[in-house]
Amino acid sequence: MSEQVRIGIIGYGAQGSVYARMLAEGSIPGATLGGVADHNEARRSIAAETHAETPLFENYPSLLHSGSVDAVVTTVPHYLHPEVAMAALDAGLHVLVEKPAGVYTAQVRELNEFAATKPELTFAIMFNQRTNPLYRKIKEIVDAGEIGAIRRSNWIITTWWRPQGYYEQSAWRATWGGEGGGVLVNQAPHQLDLWQWICGVPQSVVAKAGFGFRRDIAVEDEVTAMVDYGDGATGVFITATHDLIGTDRFEILGDKGKIVVDGSATATVTRLVKDEQEISADVGAEDVGKMFKGQLNFDDMHESETISFDSAWGSQHGEVLRNFAANVRGEEPLLAPGSDGMNGVRLANAIHLSAWLGREVPIDFDEAEYLSELNSRIRDEGQFPERS
Repeated sequence: MSEQVRIGIIGYGAQGSVYARMLAEGSIPGATLGGVADHNEARRSIAAETHAETPLFENYPSLLHSGSVDAVVTTVPHYLHPEVAMAALDAGLHVLVEKPAGVYTAQVRELNEFAATKPELTFAIMFNQRTNPLYRKIKEIVDAGEIGAIRRSNWIITTWWRPQGYYEQSAWRATWGGEGGGVLVNQAPHQLDLWQWICGVPQSVVAKAGFGFRRDIAVEDEVTAMVDYGDGATGVFITATHDLIGTDRFEILGDKGKIVVDGSATATVTRLVKDEQEISADVGAEDVGKMFKGQLNFDDMHESETISFDSAWGSQHGEVLRNFAANVRGEEPLLAPGSDGMNGVRLANAIHLSAWLGREVPIDFDEAEYLSELNSRIRDEGQFPERS
């Protein structure tokens, strides 16, 4: 390998062009732009003008076998992520997959299993919110047991407002056959990842989703999902693309405290002096009377702190690229291993399936049943091939 990791961009669209610029201008330590592949001639022309010294390719196989790159980033339509990633791994290249890892679990499982046969290669996913210092600190607090066992979590994330014109930009957008879903697949994968990264993977889910609820689209633009973690612990996830005002509030309640995150920017962490049930047992009948009179001192039962960090939005994508290159060079572990991409896709699929069937479904649902339901909707659209 050269002194720097030569990274190729597959798909020079909105996101791919950003990564190419970051690499070309030297913003990613240890990495450089090695090549760009895009089947669209107009986008290749823009890339040629912007990156005159960079090799350009009409398709991704040509890039993979060119010898110009050591690694690639897959910024292609969702359905193509596993296909392109496996081809790159098969060519002996390191891979950073853009989110989501795929559209349905069967294809992501195939990708993960193939990647496992190439342990010498770095396989990562662009979960850039894992680099957010606020969420990394929250995960540390939860993992250290500072708020005890999690009993409930809920995330309202409706800051994804999209007008009708957004969906009319391209024929594939907001379709089952072209994009594979709506807000769960396009806007909210980062929160689905963070939720499980911090709070754990649930056992089952029951969901209500609005398909074309407030927009003229086939896929979901409104979702309310409740998950079951077992042992009485639950979680609620609410997201939408029609809330003009928008809310981003994440709460985690534990036996020994609570974390409340507002706007993905500030967290209030409250730690109880001891387990809540112990506190409850210590409050006798006389104290209950004081409580209803406003005379019970709750301040002695807990302490709170507010946590916030300065974190530029664009820097988070750059940090994943930097970490990816560092891992390729054997310098540090991955922040987001590619195999973790399964968690968000699986939960999104389970939410879809629950909403379609009108019942609770296990997180390890019947993949054949999901694919059958998905293909029935692709057939109804009549624009795209069915999936297998």
